[in-house]
Amino acid sequence: MTISTILLVSIAVWSINTGVYDFGGKSAFKVLAKVIQGDSGLSLSDKYVVWDVRAARIIMAILIGSMLSVSGTSLQGLFKNPLATGDLIGLTSGATLLAAIAIVLGGHFKEYLPEAVQFSLVGISAFIGSFLSMMLVYRISTSGGKTNVVMMLLTGVAITAIGFSITGFLIYISKDEQLRDLTFWNLGSLAAATWTKNIILAIVMIGAYIILLPKGKALNAMMLGEKDAQHLGINVERLKKQIIIIVALMVGSCVAFSGTIGFVGLIVPYILRLLFKSNYTFILPLSAVFGSILLLTADTFSRSIVEPSELPIGILTALMGGPIFIAILVKFKKSL
Repeated sequence: MTISTILLVSIAVWSINTGVYDFGGKSAFKVLAKVIQGDSGLSLSDKYVVWDVRAARIIMAILIGSMLSVSGTSLQGLFKNPLATGDLIGLTSGATLLAAIAIVLGGHFKEYLPEAVQFSLVGISAFIGSFLSMMLVYRISTSGGKTNVVMMLLTGVAITAIGFSITGFLIYISKDEQLRDLTFWNLGSLAAATWTKNIILAIVMIGAYIILLPKGKALNAMMLGEKDAQHLGINVERLKKQIIIIVALMVGSCVAFSGTIGFVGLIVPYILRLLFKSNYTFILPLSAVFGSILLLTADTFSRSIVEPSELPIGILTALMGGPIFIAILVKFKKSL
């Protein structure tokens, strides 16, 4: 854990110093130190770039990477399925659908909404979409107070298909500017990072982790099967509710602020399981750190590969995640 934290800090220092802006021979890290100390001799442009652009973006990458990774790890432990992520149970699809509705059709009703809501309409819509998907999946897959995991996965696949088909129709009828916004949303980006958004993400993350991170032993018990977990004193139905609701909250918050960033919740748990088998007591807290490392590294490359432009971060995470997805399928081919 200590080594991974040191690695994360090292990548953050590298990231803060990466970019096309010239600080007049000074390193961005030294400029950041002066900003924190309250040095009044700094130029407004230096302060803005290092604090409001780079530092805010780095913190958002750390928060979102961590939450997406822990979400994937929790779902994979709950479902005993190495391919389970927020995408699989329809959370991302629901968030994307309502965000697309806000982008394409928002102009028809935005003026009737409060100004604060107008400013964050796409993000709020994505958050609501994630929660509505979660409620629908949970309602369909629950009967007699018990949730059928297989039914939940199948319902998630169906909702994902419906969500993306409607999103496809909205893309078809959208105008050029709306189409551009939808494209960037679907590819994901941290370019809109602000400290206000980071505070909201941090509150969500802290609240979620207080409940989720101690669940390592319960998820280890779930690997034995639901009946054996109950015999060990685990309230299985309560555990399912907690994980599904908290994961929906985290995924909805992340998608609301960054768009769709795929595969983070798939890559990190897979790598950690190679190292620690399926011991979620270690995997859960480590996934929180390694998710941050992965997304921060990907984001730093995304804004430095094609300087001064920016490559959407979803492209890089998909390039990394695709081969690992294939590796998982090859590994489990015989059992499938």
